[in-house]
Amino acid sequence: MSSEPYPNPQAIFNQQYEMVRRDEVVGILLALFLGTFGIHHFYLRRTGLGILYLLFCWTGITWILGVIECFFMPAQVPEFNAIQAAGIAASLGIAMPA
Repeated sequence: MSSEPYPNPQAIFNQQYEMVRRDEVVGILLALFLGTFGIHHFYLRRTGLGILYLLFCWTGITWILGVIECFFMPAQVPEFNAIQAAGIAASLGIAMPA
């Protein structure tokens, strides 16, 4: 008998991770072109900030913030992906794959 709760937890992990992972380039482009509306926050499941951006999109401030945030997306997307990977690994009861 195997000590792992699933027959092939690595394959299950990979399948679930591919469904939830986000791409850096997409995040950058969303922040650059649709940052005024906070779409990049919805992309990273930060719904509260996305709604806040939608509420203030008419001011122009969110456009400036969106342009600035496109430079921070290369750090935010891998952080989001790491959190998602840790959650999937914990739910499967396996160690974080390298």
